[in-house]
Amino acid sequence: MSDRQVALVTGTSGGIGLHTAVGLAAAGLRVVATMRDPGRADELRAAAGEAGVTLEVRALDVTDEAQATALVGELGRVDVLVNNAGRGSVATLEQLSTDDLRAQLEVNYVGVAVLTRLVLPGMRAAGRGRIVTVTSVGGAVGQPFADAYCGAKFAVEGLMQSLAPVVARFGIDVSIVEPGAVASEFVSNVAGDPAGRGPDDPYAELLAAYLRRAAGSFANAQPAPDAARTVVEAAVTATPRFRWQTSDGAQAFAGLSLADLDGSRVLGATTTWLA
Repeated sequence: MSDRQVALVTGTSGGIGLHTAVGLAAAGLRVVATMRDPGRADELRAAAGEAGVTLEVRALDVTDEAQATALVGELGRVDVLVNNAGRGSVATLEQLSTDDLRAQLEVNYVGVAVLTRLVLPGMRAAGRGRIVTVTSVGGAVGQPFADAYCGAKFAVEGLMQSLAPVVARFGIDVSIVEPGAVASEFVSNVAGDPAGRGPDDPYAELLAAYLRRAAGSFANAQPAPDAARTVVEAAVTATPRFRWQTSDGAQAFAGLSLADLDGSRVLGATTTWLA
């Protein structure tokens, strides 16, 4: 068996996940790159070929516990887990069904928790491991019309921050990576955009203001390869830490909340987004 570390990366059909998988392979790891539909792996394979690296593409829907269990069992060893797969949502609470809320939690929280739980026994037995979860600045700062998304990202950050000191006793390092706006297919994959609800929607004007601001943010978004470099660094660094941001802008934005003991800084900033 190869002595190369095995990295399992989720959500690799595009964006941060794609470039993270290629970057980890370039760093010398054996990369198992997963996505719901391996038929969408052409871009990943092309990027790997251009970088002169090889990786394995496997099917994985992170909400399918049986599939995740089978994959981890088949691999037998996972040294690095990168939880990158995610799903967005644009809607305020009154516009969200209970199914919408559950869908966000299933992908962004429960799926991450299940896959992390599956790799922990092997990491404990080995006395080492690295778990990196791509969250968002929305995991630190609640934002208008991101109620379900930010709720799920807050939850997964709480999970990982609680887990970190416990598994550290077994040689396992846990990190989260918080990107800001990133140029990727994530934007087009956002679910639940209620923009077409009509003129009687009491939230229509506020949503329009928010979407105008969001369009400006994503027009100046960080390139996905740049964001992925931070994820790769978090996965391979000899000096791991818990919290990483992928850009100066993400660091400043996350800092709004992390130093906001009474909540006024965040609400003071995000209220202006709806003007």
